Amino acid sequence: MTTKSKNKKNFKPVKKQIDAIAKPKIIVIVGPNASGKSDLAIKIAKEFNGEIISADSRQVYKGMDIGTGKVPKDQSQNKNFYFYCGIRHYLLDVCSPQKIFTVIEYQKLAQKAIKNILKQNKLPIICGGTGFYIDATIYNYKFPPVKPNKVLRKKLEQISKEELLEKLKKLDSHYAQKIDIYNKRKLIRAIEIATVLKKPIPPLNKDSLYDVLKIGVWRKPEELKKRIEKRLLKRLDEGMIEEIKNLHQKGISYQKLYNFGLEYRYVSLYLQNKITYEKMIEELKSKIWQYARRQKTWFKKDKEIHWISTINEAKKLVKDFLKN
Repeated sequence: MTTKSKNKKNFKPVKKQIDAIAKPKIIVIVGPNASGKSDLAIKIAKEFNGEIISADSRQVYKGMDIGTGKVPKDQSQNKNFYFYCGIRHYLLDVCSPQKIFTVIEYQKLAQKAIKNILKQNKLPIICGGTGFYIDATIYNYKFPPVKPNKVLRKKLEQISKEELLEKLKKLDSHYAQKIDIYNKRKLIRAIEIATVLKKPIPPLNKDSLYDVLKIGVWRKPEELKKRIEKRLLKRLDEGMIEEIKNLHQKGISYQKLYNFGLEYRYVSLYLQNKITYEKMIEELKSKIWQYARRQKTWFKKDKEIHWISTINEAKKLVKDFLKN
């Protein structure tokens, strides 16, 4: 065999090996509400010289702190950046709640944050419960160029999730089978896109830009229920009702607050005297638990996630991942 034919034969495997090596390593930490994702991310960041990118569709908004479970900002650190426990956090407080923040904006900012962290020779750690934001970032989804339609959105926000799903089925029955049917914002956005395209929404890319280790925080149902209740009562003690009241006084309508999620929905109902304080707590405990179960179901579909129940399990996974 000639030298030329040898080189030709070996070219493709070598290229694949180089591509695999060239991909930067990142960590993704996921799990349902109140599972302890943020605490784990901070411990991993301290142990392995990392910085954290929040993957939470509500924590991007300024002034929505207690209700979203946003980590508090270290006042002693650089005021231009968001630090907590000495670890820099990205994608917190980047948008006014008066504005619409899209997954495309999140993707752009998150990928920019990853580049910034890598330039410092640090480990990027994406942490959060918004699975679609995470996937959009690591798989570099190419979204249809359809701008938000405020008029259509306002009209669609008035109808139920069930009605939205039926509308989407008529426009794109295939996509309607894959979407999170409990997420009203995603249903509205899907209808918005399908209405403009007048054809099925194209499939999203699943080739990762990065070498990714996905870690899922596992809790037994009984333990997770207790954590949800404890966290809810803590947020109420910290002033969640006052925070949401202030947001409304600054011009955020109750309808918009309602669409920001469970805490904002039921506190808004309480502030309008539509439900009692006791009913608010009862509904929140029940609905947050149901939502946590749906989050778990979403993440369980991803077979790449390594589910852990202790910090030592997570540290070992990260250590082995970084060695390879």
